[in-house]
Amino acid sequence: MPSLEDELFPSTPGKFKIDRSNRQLHRCFASTSTMFLWALFLIALTASYLSFQSFVDSGSKYLSASWGGIQWEKQVRTSAEIHRSGGISVLVTGAAGFVGSHVSLALKKRGDGAVGLDNFNNYYDPSLKRARRSLLSSRGIFVVEGDLNDSKLLAKLFDVVAFTHVMHLAAQAGVRYAMENPQSYVHSNIAGLVNLLEICKSANPQPSIVWASSSSVYGLNDKSPFSESDRTDQPASLYAATKKAGEEITHTYNHIYGLAITGLRFFTVYGPWGRPDMAYFSFSRNILQGKPITIYRGKNRVDLARDFTFIDDIVKGCLGSLDTSGKSTGSGGKKRGSAPYRIFNLGNTSPVTVPILVDILEKHLKVKAKRNYVEMPGNGDVPFTHANISSARLAFGYKPTTDLQTGLKKFVRWYLSYYGYNNNSKGKSVH
Repeated sequence: MPSLEDELFPSTPGKFKIDRSNRQLHRCFASTSTMFLWALFLIALTASYLSFQSFVDSGSKYLSASWGGIQWEKQVRTSAEIHRSGGISVLVTGAAGFVGSHVSLALKKRGDGAVGLDNFNNYYDPSLKRARRSLLSSRGIFVVEGDLNDSKLLAKLFDVVAFTHVMHLAAQAGVRYAMENPQSYVHSNIAGLVNLLEICKSANPQPSIVWASSSSVYGLNDKSPFSESDRTDQPASLYAATKKAGEEITHTYNHIYGLAITGLRFFTVYGPWGRPDMAYFSFSRNILQGKPITIYRGKNRVDLARDFTFIDDIVKGCLGSLDTSGKSTGSGGKKRGSAPYRIFNLGNTSPVTVPILVDILEKHLKVKAKRNYVEMPGNGDVPFTHANISSARLAFGYKPTTDLQTGLKKFVRWYLSYYGYNNNSKGKSVH
């Protein structure tokens, strides 16, 4: 059966068989008037062909676009199919990212539908994101390459699939990078969020939304542990400010349009397939390459501490939030009643100092680190984080089970395998 492309593209374009004898052709051109008519005919034929070729070229561009078309829609629908009773169909933004890839795999594993969206930006090496996408593809998860600010793409996705939920994990991450490229944070974390909410509010039915805020919103708060009711009006970085803005924006859309929304404040997530810009990741790279690592200290030489949370525990919190998100109450952009609005901390509740983190890495990498201690610069970092997770525990039974020793062991095993190291070699510099 010929394909659509075969139908649009003739095998010998521009060649037309004219079943006439030389004698008939001679008669046609016998008079000047006949020759003139033939000239007009050939001009018209040429114009028609060029017009058709233009149509074909447009069709070709459409067929080869990064999204759209019959095959693309089929991939989206297949990926979104639910394979368990009571399952959900989820659009996962940032699906080629660290948390997004893990959440997508967990959804698919339990029989839910999952379609990914990611713009594969170069904040860190996109090859790692594409490797994650290959992993997702091998498990039947389709990741669309596109941007949150592309309204037509988002509208098309919701036209193809009536998603029950959105797991919004796409964002411009990183505290320090905001000093180099502040516009990227506004573009992704604010404009992109608003664009997604605009599409969700108008969807029928409206999906429930779970999205990634950040523990960074606690900013200069010095009360420990951090609770959801604590002050969050003193951000210490632009990244934190955009996440705080996101919480206010999502509250507005919940209030006006009846969207069920849950915000998750992640606390320093780590693990296999992690982000290269995170300290544990860059420390591992430099330790193995024999390069010194920089360890920041706070005032009076106080060690910085983080509530490091293993990726598997974060995934359990994300799934629990999706399962208890409640239903949006709007339709076609109009609110029909009140809908849930929730914010939860997802952490480990056991802060560990950075020097101890390095100790553990040295143990699992079997290489001593060259440590360089310096005072923490004023770049938006905070001296410590510590999560109170009682609200998440009460709402959906959230209970982290992986300590830093165990989690880093799993990360190192993945790292050595992914980057080609082995026990008999110091590995190769591939990143």
